[in-house]
Amino acid sequence: MGVFIFLPLVLPLTAWPVARLAEQRLHPRLATRLLTGVAVVMATCSTVSLGLLMVVGTAQLPGNPLPDGWSDPEVREAVPGEEVVGKVAIPVLLVVAMGCGRALWRHRRVHRQAHQALDGMRATTVVVLSDGVPYAYALPGGRTRDRIVVSAGLLSCLQASQRRALFAHERAHLAAGHHRHLLAVQLAARANPFLRPLCTAVSYTTERWADEEAAQTVGDRRTVAVAIGKAALVSKGAPTPTLAGLAGVGPVPRRVAALLGPAPAARNWPSLFTSVGLAAWAAAVGTVASAMSSANSAVTMILILHAATPL
Repeated sequence: MGVFIFLPLVLPLTAWPVARLAEQRLHPRLATRLLTGVAVVMATCSTVSLGLLMVVGTAQLPGNPLPDGWSDPEVREAVPGEEVVGKVAIPVLLVVAMGCGRALWRHRRVHRQAHQALDGMRATTVVVLSDGVPYAYALPGGRTRDRIVVSAGLLSCLQASQRRALFAHERAHLAAGHHRHLLAVQLAARANPFLRPLCTAVSYTTERWADEEAAQTVGDRRTVAVAIGKAALVSKGAPTPTLAGLAGVGPVPRRVAALLGPAPAARNWPSLFTSVGLAAWAAAVGTVASAMSSANSAVTMILILHAATPL
């Protein structure tokens, strides 16, 4: 196993260039799916590696609840500097667990409060609140139906065609399940800080994905661009990053500029002989290498511990 157990902890660095290139060069739909997949796999692999380091590093410490055979010299030799890294892995894993738990708790709390605020209202897909504060966001239903929440304050700032763009944008968020992508990359970023650039990139690509869907539905890219610009000027966005909205996170000027240009080409996978293709393949190779390293380390550890643990 050796140093291979450390690879999943640092291989997320290979995703940095693809995060930048993917959000600029790939179709937003492909970029969102690619970056989300890379983030989830790498975060899982790095967490598995931390768990293995903790087991190996603490197995020989007095008072631990692990079997005595797990402190066998062969087990200790499986990881360089096992005692030091084992002690470090314990608080790191606790921080990861607390960060992911807090993100999930906040996500569920905001969703629950958002749905509770709509109790007693008509069960329609679009809910207009008599609130002068401008905002709009897509509210996934879970056990109930998906809904679009928009304030009267925001609707008063938009013309009829721009309102159609607003609703088309929010429907695209719900139809594509963008809240799942956003939550997945947020959890991945908390599991491994090296994945934070992917979190920012996916926040942008989900908005661009919804922008393009809205432009196709409305049939006028400029109308969608103007609606985004107006909403960004007057709105503070959704109450949490996992609730996507028209004035969501991300560089709004870049979104507007993209809509004023031609529609992006819908390609399944970029060619290797381009900068974005090279970056995408590098991220894919890094993801595969991370998965293989963590799997190899886990299998090796299981075999060693099985041999060292008496029946």
